[in-house]
Amino acid sequence: MARQLTLVPAPPPEAAGAALTTVWPALRRSLDGDAPLAVLPAAPGPAAAARGVLRPDEPLEPGTDLVVVTSGSTGGAKGVLLSAGALRASAAATEHRLGGPGSWLLMLPPSAVGGLQVLARSALAGRVPAVLERGEPLAAAVARLPAGDRRYTSVVPTQLRRLLATDPEALASFDAVLVGGAATDAPLLDAARAAGVRVLTTYGMSETAGGCVYDGRPLDRVTVRVDEGVELSGPVLAHGYRLDPAATAAAFVPDPDGSTWFRTRDAGALDRDGRLTVHGRLDDVVVTGGVNVSPQAVEAALRAHPAVADAVVAGLPDPEWGQRVVAVVVPAPGADPQLADLRAWVAGRLGGPAAPRELHRVDAVPTLHTGKPDRRAVLRDLTRGAR
Repeated sequence: MARQLTLVPAPPPEAAGAALTTVWPALRRSLDGDAPLAVLPAAPGPAAAARGVLRPDEPLEPGTDLVVVTSGSTGGAKGVLLSAGALRASAAATEHRLGGPGSWLLMLPPSAVGGLQVLARSALAGRVPAVLERGEPLAAAVARLPAGDRRYTSVVPTQLRRLLATDPEALASFDAVLVGGAATDAPLLDAARAAGVRVLTTYGMSETAGGCVYDGRPLDRVTVRVDEGVELSGPVLAHGYRLDPAATAAAFVPDPDGSTWFRTRDAGALDRDGRLTVHGRLDDVVVTGGVNVSPQAVEAALRAHPAVADAVVAGLPDPEWGQRVVAVVVPAPGADPQLADLRAWVAGRLGGPAAPRELHRVDAVPTLHTGKPDRRAVLRDLTRGAR
């Protein structure tokens, strides 16, 4: 008899602690193989979209214990099929890399793989996680973690930047702070480490049960190679996409030796020591005047400017250049960034083609329910404004 999905709504941000009475017990059952689970985002729009992807009335693919709906930041959302074995392999490898079991603080939405893995790691370590409530000082949440135990948490770069400004001492009390979900700028990492924060960058996605490469090094039993893009293999891999065999076949490719490789569509490189550097999405490159420009590199340069608090970069059609680099920035408090200044700043670091030709100021960068920048929303708003 085919198994059916259990859908659990994630609590809204103002009631984040409710995850321990809703998502937490359901995830523990799915880790035991008892009840396949999917967690819906808290916001009504993303939740409705997730239901459309999940189609809970349809029979569930064999071997599936958790379905994570991707955010769809660079394309249509998909339901990623994960086994309890993949989740356990990821949690065990993370625990080994971090130096042993510990207590976790949940600061990510439990509908995203990063938040789900905080809960899974807690369950497999025999700990009950703590949850950071909306508006709560980080120190208050840290105080709920058991004294004497190792302390871990996981954040996205935006959270790291904000917590460094508001709660650096509490952040430095963790034995490890994992940061992932988006590229983390070197100046931000430098600032965190200067504040005593034991931060590790993570690279991974829903299809790898979360982060599987820490500070450029793959976790135990994970293998990385770079062909046209970054490819990953190991026991942490998902086994496909919900009700989408064509997408599954394109992304999860078997090798003659029996291994399966996931094609990430990320550009990257391995150095002589096998350390991975990720340059951004292969399909995010802006080609301007015949030169390939990485939006992530331009964003990192812009965030290093004293007048910029945050930035997202996109390419728009241009009759002369093919595409022009467009910057959407959040001004730093009291600052008024100007296009000419930002162009000179970026050109001095990345060259003239990377310098933005258009500037838009916003109060905040739109984000997905995962906390990642919503690049599709940014591009959609820019396109509307250009009409």
